[in-house]
Amino acid sequence: MSLRQKLRLGVIWVVGGGAALIVLAFLIDYGVFRFRVVTGRQAYGSVVVRNYYAVMQKNGKTEFLFDPPAPWTCVNSLFPHAGYPPCWYLSRHPEERTDL
Repeated sequence: MSLRQKLRLGVIWVVGGGAALIVLAFLIDYGVFRFRVVTGRQAYGSVVVRNYYAVMQKNGKTEFLFDPPAPWTCVNSLFPHAGYPPCWYLSRHPEERTDL
């Protein structure tokens, strides 16, 4: 086996192993989330998010319209589940911008 073939095989193993680890992490996270939901433990959380709209005007300027801060439901997990983002992500990104 040549060096090039060994290197190619090594890259395939690293990429495949990384993908397998990500899938395994997601499955374990989903299992923990489902266990929390079934047992009534703290599966969901809430983070106050400030939503605002960026409206482009004809003169090229942008007008910002702010909504009052409102609590958003999130999940206490590493990955998003059940259509909700993870709480760690929402707490780091507490502003939601909508371009119109």
